[in-house]
Amino acid sequence: MIWEVFRQERRKDYHVHVGNVHAPDREMALTFAQVMHARRKPANSLWVVPKDEIVEVDASEAAFGGTTNKSYRWATTFATDETFAEEIEASQREQEQAERSRAEARGEE
Repeated sequence: MIWEVFRQERRKDYHVHVGNVHAPDREMALTFAQVMHARRKPANSLWVVPKDEIVEVDASEAAFGGTTNKSYRWATTFATDETFAEEIEASQREQEQAERSRAEARGEE
């Protein structure tokens, strides 16, 4: 049976495919993986997975990145002309005036 081996060198690194081992069962596969892929160069962790259990999803089968339009999250989708800057300044002045009014109502200055 063929087992695929994924290695993580340091904590928080991605696991990277480093090869495979041939073993009759899970226990032997783990032992072979440790000897072949973590003996000389220490590893934080190893994933040892039966090759038959790995499936592929490619771009033609799935919409990677989601199907919802989230372009509003990018600053490049907003108008940034002079009018826009003036609106921001006016909004800022309005917020400051509202804060002063609230402070006066509480008896603060």
